[in-house]
Amino acid sequence: MSVLEMKVPSPGESISEVEIAEWLVDDGDYVEKDQAIAEVDSDKATLELPAEESGVITLKAEVGDAVAVGAVVCHIDTSAPKPEGAASADPAPVQETTPEATTKATEKPKDPVPNPAPVKAKESYAAGTPSVAAKKIIEENNIPVQQIHGTGKDGRITKQDVLAAMAAGFSSQSAQGWGGTRDTEAVKMKMLRRKIASRLVAVKNETAMLTTFNE
Repeated sequence: MSVLEMKVPSPGESISEVEIAEWLVDDGDYVEKDQAIAEVDSDKATLELPAEESGVITLKAEVGDAVAVGAVVCHIDTSAPKPEGAASADPAPVQETTPEATTKATEKPKDPVPNPAPVKAKESYAAGTPSVAAKKIIEENNIPVQQIHGTGKDGRITKQDVLAAMAAGFSSQSAQGWGGTRDTEAVKMKMLRRKIASRLVAVKNETAMLTTFNE
């Protein structure tokens, strides 16, 4: 049994540890060489961790763990055989073609007689367009124009059409579906976000927030 210890490579200078952002494989999976098995976060970027050899992987770190550069994150059993389930299915048999079938396939089909295209009724530019007064009410109440039927000249939407639609039960989109709650959820920040936050706080604390004007 040959087991390879995979260690965290150095992503760059001045970086001493990384954080396991996500495992792209499960414990006990068979991985191929150079296959991406994990994503790790550093102070500067998110990097992919490729498998150094093919074999069965055993995870040694959890998502969210801070791992030092050079520490072991997983083992790969390189002596494990590749599972047979990964083998490709047999190709479908090739069907032989006869000369008669080839001749029929090469014959050019007769062009179908095209049906005359239906004549589209001329539509006025005013159809579905709100008047100035109607447009103001629509914008104030955030009502979808597509749901209002215009009864004005050439299908124009009038102020009465908008008021009738509102009376019939149409309400503003901003009021519809406002089912938000005040529930909060604490989510752990990634290493990169924590670094940015600490730098912003340091700049605010170390910089004089004062401006002097001398006339």
